[in-house]
Amino acid sequence: MNIAIIGGGYVGLVSAACFAEFGVEVVVAETELRRLERLRRGEIPIYEPGLDTLIARNTAAGRLSFTAMVAEAIANAEAVFIAVGTPTRRGDGHADLTYVFSAAEQVLAALDHDAVLITKSTVPVGTGRRLGKLACTRRPDLSVEIASNPEFLREGSAITDFMRPDRIIIGAETPRAEAVLRKLYRPLNLIEAPILVMSLETAELTKYAANAFLAMKVTFINEMADLCEAVGGDVHDVARGMGLDGRIGRKFLHPGPGFGGSCFPKDTQALARIATEAGAPSRLTEAVVAVNEARKSRLSDRVLHAAGGSVCGSAITVLGLAFKPETDDMRDAPSIPLIRGLIDAGANITAFDPAAMSVARPLLPDNVVYAESTDAALNGADLLVIVTEWNSFRALAPQRLATLMRGNIIVDLRNIFEPIAIRAVGFRYYPVGRGHPPIATSSH
Repeated sequence: MNIAIIGGGYVGLVSAACFAEFGVEVVVAETELRRLERLRRGEIPIYEPGLDTLIARNTAAGRLSFTAMVAEAIANAEAVFIAVGTPTRRGDGHADLTYVFSAAEQVLAALDHDAVLITKSTVPVGTGRRLGKLACTRRPDLSVEIASNPEFLREGSAITDFMRPDRIIIGAETPRAEAVLRKLYRPLNLIEAPILVMSLETAELTKYAANAFLAMKVTFINEMADLCEAVGGDVHDVARGMGLDGRIGRKFLHPGPGFGGSCFPKDTQALARIATEAGAPSRLTEAVVAVNEARKSRLSDRVLHAAGGSVCGSAITVLGLAFKPETDDMRDAPSIPLIRGLIDAGANITAFDPAAMSVARPLLPDNVVYAESTDAALNGADLLVIVTEWNSFRALAPQRLATLMRGNIIVDLRNIFEPIAIRAVGFRYYPVGRGHPPIATSSH
């Protein structure tokens, strides 16, 4: 089976590599020439564990290739996936579909045979229907059927999520479109991965609804963490007590600095806009967006509180810049408002992240110092802030921290340390939601 994927970004590359691993012949169209040249040289432009090996293996086997020409990519394709970006549109929070419809126009102009056009990108409800009308208008001579196949890939675990999915969502309204997608995912029959077939609109909405609900769980436990700080509770015990209820589940009940990344921020905003324009406002989703943004904007206040109200002239080490471990994604990362706020308050920032520093540089103030290692970042620090829970940070021994640092204050936004152990070596330790005094709002 031959397929084409338009877009060599995160979703496009992971999908292409995994479909090729299934034995499918995949051609990826990537029009950004620098990215294309890197891919052809075997360089992976994103950080995703295992992706480089998967791409190298399938490129060498001849099942995966890259081109700048859409016409070349789709020449023999039975299915064409659109996997381009849908960033938040400036000004109104909606998903920007410029790249989606540009890709569709290019595909329809070059297509010379019947095919199924599938959106892999996260798109607002009704996009598939609009693409169907566009196909009828542009190519009445061909049978171009539209389908939706949203992705549910977690950065850092994307290959596992693709190969062992919780479910596969197919939005298809013709037998041929459904059959093509079932054929593509046939290798997953061995693990009995559930395949749910539904209408285009339902598939599009399912993606947004899933991400908004997960974002809501994250935001709820963060609010419970704040309440625990106010009343002396332990949010970890609250989360365990909640999560063992089968109706709730334990996942996504981890307190922290607020969500970021490529999906939750833009998808919650987009769903809120979709619901408002449909006349069925999603007040819960709107609240999730507002609460999360407010949380991130107050992160520097937590540090100021721990430091006694001032960080002017202090040497502060920030460990972790990416929005989560096992990725270099800096989109809406909590580290950005945190570091900006601390620099505005007069702090001197040294940062270290195992993967994201090159991506972070253009997004952070010029006076941030980037260390070459965890130890180098910690050396002489007055205060440490943990932002991203990389395993290498979890492994830091309290005594080693005490030896390297000059000061004795740790603000742990991910709760990676054991409070008793870290305080036993003399640290003033400020985790999230674990019963320390309420955080006062700074007026810096």
